[in-house]
Amino acid sequence: MRTNKTAILLINVGTPDEPTVKAVRRYLFQFLNDRRVIDLPLLAQKLLVNLIIVPFRAPKSTKLYQRLWTKDGSPLVYHTLKLQEKLQAKVEDHADVFVAMRYQNPSLKKALAAIKTAGYGKVVVLPLFPQYASSTNGTATQAVWKELSKWNTLPDVHVINQFYNHPAFLDAFAQKIASYKPAEYDHLIFTYHGLPNRQLDKTHPGISNATCTCEKALPDHGKFCYKATCYETTRQLVKRLGLKEGSYSVSFQSRLSNNWMTPFTDKNLMNRAETGATNILVAAPSFVADCLETVVEIGLDYKALFIEKGGKKLTLVESLNANDNWVDAVESILSPYI
Repeated sequence: MRTNKTAILLINVGTPDEPTVKAVRRYLFQFLNDRRVIDLPLLAQKLLVNLIIVPFRAPKSTKLYQRLWTKDGSPLVYHTLKLQEKLQAKVEDHADVFVAMRYQNPSLKKALAAIKTAGYGKVVVLPLFPQYASSTNGTATQAVWKELSKWNTLPDVHVINQFYNHPAFLDAFAQKIASYKPAEYDHLIFTYHGLPNRQLDKTHPGISNATCTCEKALPDHGKFCYKATCYETTRQLVKRLGLKEGSYSVSFQSRLSNNWMTPFTDKNLMNRAETGATNILVAAPSFVADCLETVVEIGLDYKALFIEKGGKKLTLVESLNANDNWVDAVESILSPYI
């Protein structure tokens, strides 16, 4: 029994176990049937996901994952496991670090089962998503509580909902961007994973995200508004980097329809190319580990799009992954609770 130690549980979104149609189909089935990911009426969600999206998207997504895959497997998994290894070395005396993916493997159920068996007196849960969204932080936290609800004896549990404004996270990301010398580029784009507008509106009922003032300042109702925290993340990074107004912009990627957060990053890039920018730097502060959306979508597809429209060079800022500054930042984020 380890009642005198803390269990730290790091959670990321997940990835297929391998880049095959069967594995990708299994991943998409679990991911897209999550009620927090696609929040349509239940029957509509089931019909759309299981009869249309998964059957038709799995083969296409498999080709994307094949472009992503390395000899070490999925970057999202191996970077997160390396983060676990480095963090464990720093907290060895008073905590044990576990890793889980919300979907697929390493399994969240297995990680929590191991924590239960060892009998930790305290569990600290850190979903690795800086800005809160129901479809990331929310579903990860809900899945943890679903498993914990089956336990007879509950330990002391603390969930860190978001950390977009933690100085250690911001310092680590600013240092990573600074290492690419942004002043040498025509423009810096801060790109964030997009969300459907209807999900944004749910975070502050009665105030449409379309009329929200969060692009200029963090409003009182914006504490858990994803759009508001994305723009606040940018403002804090800009301050640390000393960027001039006009030298950077904010946009959103990975949309599934035009009724998602705007401006869209691909259109932002095309506009930059058409107005004469030839050398673009792109940073993605909603991701702390490189994955399909950074390596393939930005680093390969958006790069090709930019060059096709007249640009010459697009450089993706590598994510925090298991960078030593990020390991120190995670320890700092966790330190009040362990």
